[in-house]
Amino acid sequence: MSHPFRPSRPLPATLGALKCDERGARKLVLRSVKDEMRSNLLARLASAESLFPGLIGYDDSVVPQLVNAILARHNFILLGLRGQAKSRILRSLGSLLDDVIPIVAGSEVNDNPYAPISKFATRLIAEAGDDTPIAWVERDQRYVEKLATPDVTIADIIGDVDPIKAAKGGHILADELTMHFGMLPRANRGIFALNELPDLAGKVQVGLFNIMQEGDVQVKGYPVRLRLDVLLCFTANPEDYTARGKIITPLKDRIGSEIGTHYPETVQLGMAITAQEAWTARGTLPVRMPPFVAEVIERIAFEARTDKRVDRRSGVSQRMPISVLESVVSNAERRSLRLGEREIVPRLSDVYAALPSITGKLELEYEGELVGAPSIAKELIRRAADTTLRERADSIETDDIVMWFDTGGALQVSDDVETATMYRAFGTVPGLHEAVAASGLAEPNDSSFAAAACELVLESLVARRKVSRTDGGRYGRGPNEQQRRRPNQDLFGGGLSA
Repeated sequence: MSHPFRPSRPLPATLGALKCDERGARKLVLRSVKDEMRSNLLARLASAESLFPGLIGYDDSVVPQLVNAILARHNFILLGLRGQAKSRILRSLGSLLDDVIPIVAGSEVNDNPYAPISKFATRLIAEAGDDTPIAWVERDQRYVEKLATPDVTIADIIGDVDPIKAAKGGHILADELTMHFGMLPRANRGIFALNELPDLAGKVQVGLFNIMQEGDVQVKGYPVRLRLDVLLCFTANPEDYTARGKIITPLKDRIGSEIGTHYPETVQLGMAITAQEAWTARGTLPVRMPPFVAEVIERIAFEARTDKRVDRRSGVSQRMPISVLESVVSNAERRSLRLGEREIVPRLSDVYAALPSITGKLELEYEGELVGAPSIAKELIRRAADTTLRERADSIETDDIVMWFDTGGALQVSDDVETATMYRAFGTVPGLHEAVAASGLAEPNDSSFAAAACELVLESLVARRKVSRTDGGRYGRGPNEQQRRRPNQDLFGGGLSA
C-alpha cells in the first residue's frame, strides 16, 4: 500500500530527470487515476484515518458503498433528493488523489509522460526525447465539475473542431491537432463530476458512454480516439427522471455503482450537520444557542418531511434548517445590538422571524397550496416545539398555566424585547417559571435560557390546542373556551408588549 505522492522540491523539470528520480515517480506515474485513488484509500483504511471529514450521518450507509465503488474502480452515480450532500461528497473525492502528478508541459489533456494520448505530446516526446519539458499538476486542478443543463453540447463536454487552429497549423480538419478539447478530455488523469445527469441531452449522453467504453467519439463527423484516464461520477435527483429528463439505458448500464443518499436519520445527526454548516459566529457578540431552540429548528425539517401537504418527491432540503438557524441568529443579533445586550441568545420568537427561510424551501402539494406556505410553516414550528418539549421534559405540570389563560389571561411576546423584561413578564403566568425550573431546560440563574424555555412551553401548549397564539405573538385563552377577561386586566400580562 502506498501513500499520496508528496515529493520534495525541486521537482524534475524534464522527462530525463523524471526517469532518474529516486522517489519512485515512474512507478506512480504509470498508475491509472482509479488505481491511484484505490491505493490511497487503502492506505487511509489501514491507518484508520477519517475517510471523508465533515460528512455526517453517512458512516453506516453511503460511505461503505462509496468505498466499495472506489475499491472496485467503478464509475458511479449518487442518487438522492436535493440537499443530501451529493456535491459535497464528489468534491471530497479529490483528497484521495496524489498531491501532484507530472504531465507533458503544454498538454491540454494532462498527458502522462510515459503514456501520452494526444498527438501533441506524442510528437513532442518523439522530437525532444529526454529533454521533453515536464510540468506538475496539483490535486485541486484534477477535479473538474460541470452542471448538466439541456443546452450543454458535445463541444462543451468532448470538444469541437477549431478552424483557426487548422488554418494556423496548416492541418486538415480531420487532424486531431485542430480539435479544441472540452471539459472531459481536460479532466484526463483526474475526476470528472457531472451534476444533474438526467438534464443532459440524450445525444450528449451517447457521447459520454462511447468515450467511456470505447475511447472514441465523432466530432463534426470526424472520428477522434482518446484513451482517457478519468474517474466519472454523476449525481441525479429521482424527481428528474420524470419531471425533466432521463438517463439513457446504455449510459446507465456503464455506470458501475448507483449509490443512494438520504436525509439525516435522527434529529441529533441533523443538528450536527446544521451546526457544522450554518454561519453563526458573527464576530459581533458571543452567540449562546439554547440546545432546545436548535432542536426545534431541526425538527421543523423533520416535521415537514412527514407532512402530507409537502411534496415528498421534491423533499425538504437540509439547507432549510441551516438557513433557518442563520436567520434565527441574525434576528437575535439584531435585537441584542439594538438593546445593548452582551450576548446573542436566540429564542422561539426568533424562529417565527425566520419564516422566509422556511416558506421558500417548501414545495407544496395541492392541499398545501390551498392552506398556504406561511400557515404550514407556523404549524410546523408549533409541532416541532411540542415534540422537543415532550422529548426533553414531558412530565412538567402545566395545569396552572392553562387555567390562567382560560380565565382571560393574555401575554404578548415580541422578538424586540430585552431578555430580562421578557423573563419577568413570563413570571406573571402562574406556574410557568416553576414548569421551566422543573424541566431542567435552563440553569436556575440563567434568565436568557429560561426565557427561551418559557416560550417553548407556551408553544407546546399552543400545539396541543390548550392555548391560542395570534400572528402578533399574543398568547391567550384556549381555543375552546369563551374569553373571560378580568376587569382592568392588562392585555399584555405584566406589561410585556412589542
